[in-house]
Formats: sequence, C-alpha cells, structure tokens
Amino acid sequence: MMSPSYQSLVKKLQRANTLGSVIGLMGWDEQVNLPSGSGKRRAEQMAILAELYHNLATDASIEPLLQELEATELTSDEQVVVRHARKEYDRLTKLPAAFVTEKAVLESQAYHAWAEAREKSDFTHFAPYLEKQLKMANEEAAFLGYQQNAYDYHIDRHDPGMTSAAIEGLFSELKKDLIPLVRQILDSPIKARIDFFKGFPVESQESFLKEVTTRLGFDYTRGRIDVALHPFCAGDAADTRMTTRFHEDNPLDSLFSSVHETGHGLYEQGLLVEALGTALGEAVGMGIHESQSRLWENQVARGKAFWKYHEPKLRESFPSQLEGVTSDDLYLAINAVTLNPIRVDSDEVTYNLHIILRFELEKRLFSQELKVADLPNAWKELSKEIVGLTPEKDAEGVLQDVHWSGGAFGYFPSYCLGNMIGAQLWYTALEALPNLESDFAQGDFSRLLKWLRSNIHCHGKRYDTGELVKKVTGAEISPAYLIRYLKERYLPLYCG
Repeated sequence: MMSPSYQSLVKKLQRANTLGSVIGLMGWDEQVNLPSGSGKRRAEQMAILAELYHNLATDASIEPLLQELEATELTSDEQVVVRHARKEYDRLTKLPAAFVTEKAVLESQAYHAWAEAREKSDFTHFAPYLEKQLKMANEEAAFLGYQQNAYDYHIDRHDPGMTSAAIEGLFSELKKDLIPLVRQILDSPIKARIDFFKGFPVESQESFLKEVTTRLGFDYTRGRIDVALHPFCAGDAADTRMTTRFHEDNPLDSLFSSVHETGHGLYEQGLLVEALGTALGEAVGMGIHESQSRLWENQVARGKAFWKYHEPKLRESFPSQLEGVTSDDLYLAINAVTLNPIRVDSDEVTYNLHIILRFELEKRLFSQELKVADLPNAWKELSKEIVGLTPEKDAEGVLQDVHWSGGAFGYFPSYCLGNMIGAQLWYTALEALPNLESDFAQGDFSRLLKWLRSNIHCHGKRYDTGELVKKVTGAEISPAYLIRYLKERYLPLYCG
C-alpha cells in the first residue's frame, strides 16, 4: 500500500503535469490554429503558463517528501517515480523563474520568426533568435553544472544516458558502411519513377491515411490528426495530437508523415494513463520515441507485405491517377532513393546523412568553433561533403527544421539513434513473432503493436535509452542492424 508521503508526492507531480499538458496543447494550437497576427498574445500567454508551471513543479514542499521517500524502503515502481522526480526537481529548482519565463517567451517569438524567415528564405531574420536560444541553452546547462559540456546536458535531456562521445562513436561506425551503400544505390541505373504522382486530391488523401493509421492501431477516441507547417506529435496517453501536411502532387509525403507520427502516437497511447504525471507514464526519451515512429514508417509501411494489403485500397482511392502504374513501379516509388536537400523529404537510405550533418553543426555551435552568422555557409559546405549536395537556398538548408526555434538542441541525434534502435527492435520482433509479415499482408498489425506495448511502452522511464535496448534485444545499440536492414530492403531493388 502506498504511503501517505508517496501519495502526496504523486499528487503534486500530477498537478504540475496537468498544467504542463495545457502548455503542450497551447504549443500544438500555435502551430495548427493560431491566427498569423496573434503571435505576440500567445507569447504572453505562454510566459504566464510557464511561470505557473515552474512554481508548481518547484514547490518547496516537494523536497522534504523526496528526502523522506529516498530514506524509505520502496517498491520498484515507487523507486522509478522518486528517482526521476528527484532528477527533474533538482533541475527545475536550479533554473531561476525569470529564466524559465524568458525562455517561454523566446520560444514563441522564435517560432514565428523562423516561420517567416523560412517563407522568405532569409536566415538573417531568424539569426538573432537563434543566437538567443543558443545563449540560453548554454546558460541552462551551466545552471545544472554542465559549464564545460553543455551539449551533453541537452543530449541527455532528449536521450537519458547518452553523450556526444557515445553518439560520435555510433555515427562514425555507421558512416563507414552507410556512405558506400548510398553511393552504390545512387549509381545504379535503376531509378524510381515518381512522375505519376500528380493531382491526388487532398480530401482523398485524408481519407486514405485516416484508414491506414486507424488500422495500425491509433485510437482516434483519444487522439486526432491536423495540418501543420512541420509534421509533429504532441500530447500524452490521454490526449494525443498528431499533424501532417498535404500536397496534391506528393501524396506519399502526407502518408508517410502520418505513419511516422502515428508511431509516436502509438507509443504515447501505450503509456499508462493512470501513471500520467510520473515517470511510469512518460516515454524514455526521443531516441526510443523515434525508434517507434521509424519502425512503423519504414520497416512496416515501406514493406511489400504492408502494400499487399494497402495497394488495392490506394488504387480504389485514386483510380485515374494510378491507371497504368504497375505494382513494381509503385513499390519502387515508395522506396525511391534520391538526393534531397530536405531532411523530412529524404528517403530512409540517405536520411541519416542529414542527421550526421546536424550533429556536426550543433557540436561546433556549442564548442564556439562556429558562429551563428556563419551557419548558412557551414551548412552548405558540410551538406556537400556529407550528403552529397548543396542546398540552393536557406529554406532548403539551415531554415528547413523547426527544432532550433524552440531551443531543441541535442534532439537531432535522436532521429538517427531511433533508426538504429528501430532496426534492432525489428529483427528482435521478427524472431519473437514468427510469420509477422504475413499478418501485415492481411491488414493485421496487432501482434507487433502488442509486442511493442509489452516490451517498450509499458516500462515508461524505468530504463534509460541504452538499458532498455539491451533489455529488449540482448545487445548494445549498434548501427549494424540498420545497415543490414537497408541492404536487405534496397540492394535487391536497385542492385539485384
């Protein structure tokens, strides 16, 4: 039976979490519904909410509760909750309230500045806000004792237990096999046709992706999908918000963006609703989160078994657009490999090169080797070196991602970690669930979802990133599984 002190702590955590969920919804609304001229008002609203949240989360009465519970014999679940409550309480109490309020205002202002700068492809409009975000990111790390390695602080915030050195090692190992593989596929005379993706009505796209995401297991009674400039997933297990975007001449963008965000959504909906506000009701971190979205998007939704079931339904939705398009042409288009300057529009073979690019730039920004003003040119030079192309304008380069407007440094590596972990989980699931892909061919994805719920979702934050991967797969995080998967999926298509 839970002690009164533990119950009191959980009640305080859940109260702060409820307010935090309101802030999250306000952030979702800012990107989905907010009128273009209302940014200033939203910044004021977010500042007050951030101040209220900080006050709740740093309530002085939490400290004695933590001290008492840390000296008490607890169940394993209670230990997880108290351990993470201590870590977050210590972090927040070291951040001055004025700093938290200032950061909330900056995040709102910077988002709108980024959106305008991207539309005009003018980095100079966004640069001052990025300067401020970088300055505050270093200050935040210093408050927490990371004066000498601020970047590690932000990496750990997104992926507990990870460091820049660990990521550097994984990325270096990945590049050895990935770059030759990319060149081999791009040099192939076999090229995917995508010229038939013209005139796909948005309304029909919406209906099709809603059917797909429902079949994958997303629960629309406690979630929804809307349109935003940059696809994302927000919310929690009780209220999960996804977004996508639509182009009549690029229907795969909305579809795979939606499947990707559904992977995030399924993870959130698989967390324990009754544990919301505590570590047992929260995701491990973004690397594990991305492993869920990338597994569903790539290993599942780009596979032949998935399309054996969904191709007839796609043709029913777009009969004239796909008339004369063979199944082989369609499948190759779904798995097209090309050089694209835009990360979110890139195929899964070249995608990780975009992440390595961002990781290198973030390291240089935090080491002060690179100045914000020089970022656009550094981006172009490194893009040529790593990805193999030079973006023609800022909107296709340094301004393409929303993350830095929100101060989300250290987030980009999570995408590549997620691809590695997703592939590692995929091969583990195939061993644990015989004939799994036969299920997909019948439109049944329940066994995979149940396996992920039992092995990933149910644990909340019980384990750090690396600990959870080793527990589920029996091995440390390794790029070898991702390289194996990419070779098995793409070499038969392009070099077979």
